Amino acid sequence: MTFKPQALTPYLSARHYFGAEQRRHRETAGLSLVQLAGIVNSSKSTLARIETAELMPPPDLPDRLDAAFGTDKHFHGLYELAKREAHPDQYRRFMDFEAQAEVVETFVAQAVPGLLQTKEYAHAQLSLREELTPEQVEERVNARLSRQDRLRSPEPPLRWAIIDESVLRRQVGGRECMFKQLARLLEQVDTPDSKVQVMPFRAGPHYLLGGTVTLLTLPNSSTVAYEEGIEVGHLHEDRDSARKWRRHYEVLRANALPLAASAELIRDAMEDYKSCSTPPS
Repeated sequence: MTFKPQALTPYLSARHYFGAEQRRHRETAGLSLVQLAGIVNSSKSTLARIETAELMPPPDLPDRLDAAFGTDKHFHGLYELAKREAHPDQYRRFMDFEAQAEVVETFVAQAVPGLLQTKEYAHAQLSLREELTPEQVEERVNARLSRQDRLRSPEPPLRWAIIDESVLRRQVGGRECMFKQLARLLEQVDTPDSKVQVMPFRAGPHYLLGGTVTLLTLPNSSTVAYEEGIEVGHLHEDRDSARKWRRHYEVLRANALPLAASAELIRDAMEDYKSCSTPPS
């Protein structure tokens, strides 16, 4: 029986168009999925699922496709559009602001902030959402990691993260996953572009306990605030609301541990996740 490729729907979404364009350029070049997989260092199944829009492209694939097909930034541009579709609608405007922010300040009470997550930690966290299929989890992981692309740019934003001590103590994924995640946090505690403080248990309750808030300072020096719960988020663009959340954040920053003490507490937590196979820090 002759194999017939699945019909595509390129104009349904940017992700569908990405997949259709990958197939079009592949077939124009006379390449099979196996041959293209070898060129772009991927797998046949991954490329097949991308072509049928079953899977969000991994962050590093668009540039490899552009290099393989000589298409300049064609696939890069399609990916920039497609990755937005992996996030809930209410999140997209926040993403627009985050992409241009010069300073990103965040407090998270229950998890490592998305901009600081490892792939393994993100996968473990998103896998807890029962309504997501494995394919959707993989999409969300890739979309979350794609937000970190700008951190590796020549002019990354300044990030200031305050995390609750519970984030260090609650195991997400296995012991190795947590060890690597805390090691990533430790690397970001005090660099020219990143600061991380820990809010210790002994500081007691505070206004932001149990919630998440992100403050974005934009190029025009204005600030927007994004407040997020378990399933809902609210973007505060007016100056008075943003100022209110700024005050709460500054009080939190003043009561969190200094950078050096935060690093020490992270190292202490890492000891709980060490194993015989874990490399020394």
